[in-house]
Amino acid sequence: MTAPRTPADPPRTPADPPLDPVRPRRRVHPAWWVAAVAFLALLAAAGFRAAPGALMVPLHEEFGWSTTIMSLAVSINLLLYGLTAPFAAALMDRFGVRQVVASALTLVALGAGGSVLMTASWQLLLFWGLLIGLGTGSMALVFAATIANRWFVQRRGLVMGILTAGSATGQLIFLPPVAALAESAGWRTASLLVAAVALAAVPVVWLVLRDHPQDRGVLPLGADPATYSPPARATGNAAVRALEGLRFASRKPSFWALVFAFAICGATTNGLIGIHFIPSAHDHGMATTTAAGLLAVVGIFDIAGTIASGWLTDRFDPRILLVTYYAFRGVGLVLLPWLLSDVVHPSMVLFVVIYGLDWVATVPPTAVLCREIFGDRGTIVFGWVFAAHQIGAAVAALGAGVIRDTFGTYTYAWWGGAALCAIAALLSLVVRRAPAAVAERSG
Repeated sequence: MTAPRTPADPPRTPADPPLDPVRPRRRVHPAWWVAAVAFLALLAAAGFRAAPGALMVPLHEEFGWSTTIMSLAVSINLLLYGLTAPFAAALMDRFGVRQVVASALTLVALGAGGSVLMTASWQLLLFWGLLIGLGTGSMALVFAATIANRWFVQRRGLVMGILTAGSATGQLIFLPPVAALAESAGWRTASLLVAAVALAAVPVVWLVLRDHPQDRGVLPLGADPATYSPPARATGNAAVRALEGLRFASRKPSFWALVFAFAICGATTNGLIGIHFIPSAHDHGMATTTAAGLLAVVGIFDIAGTIASGWLTDRFDPRILLVTYYAFRGVGLVLLPWLLSDVVHPSMVLFVVIYGLDWVATVPPTAVLCREIFGDRGTIVFGWVFAAHQIGAAVAALGAGVIRDTFGTYTYAWWGGAALCAIAALLSLVVRRAPAAVAERSG
């Protein structure tokens, strides 16, 4: 048996002794520790995901900025959050997960902390849009997919669900205090809280995360030592790798079905509910802190829904799961205009619970489909699919703001989102899975 390796050991070479699949004296496979720290990093980066909805009202009251201009800043953020993802996946392949994630968290901290100095609306576009967009986009769900694909053979769908829930947990933890601080101590204090949490995660990421199981002297969890061979380390230009992944995937119709369906997913979660639920509830007379509390409850049930979705993805056809998720989401958006009021009532709570269970339950089946269809390029391809998710979110965030300023209500935005969900359900049925994946699940 090979000697234990320490975190400081260099990457393995072909001359090194064979890897141990799992050492008997280890009770916990190192993959679970890596996943735990990845969850922590995603949670920390999610701090800003909770902030815009809670800060839009105080920013409007202090500076008089319109909903449209604030929605534009969030749209830039969401757009960069998505477009950075495939290049971040390639950068992680080329330069390492630790370096990319630590840099990303630092950018989030700079954007959130620097925003307290804002005096003009263009600075909102810089801090909220550019810096935080690049920072969060350099992690995003491609980071979760990278960890799940490299460190796990078994439980891959479950791990993807758990890591995806990290963002929901961040919303759960940060949204109530951010909203409360914005009302009591001011929005600047709330922004500094987000910056501090992002910075606090950097040393933990640097100490624990490693790029590949081989760096810890083990195989991925569940890998067969008789057949497993470590993937070749990436070389060359990361941007070229990302673009090659797009060119490869774009030849398959299933890629475009996943792209458009996931764009609708982003539009109906981050773009509509995530950004505009609190202002819409405020329009109906509900207190900002109450609406923020409801959105945090969405985060609670999102954790359960996403982890359950990962478990289901390991057992059932991912396409059928996606059809179900989009259908339930569409029904919720149709009913939302009649559910909002100045007080919380049982039907509103039911909406929050159902929407929470469905929030990003689409991520595990979508990520697994990318892996099944596109193989080793699946993570980079998922990065491009996720880019579409954020483009959809950016368009919806800006579009809903324009609708609100034009018609004085969000109703048409909610109904438009419901119609898009019906389209996404149909697109999910078009996806063609790889024959080997179908045989593996049915075997």
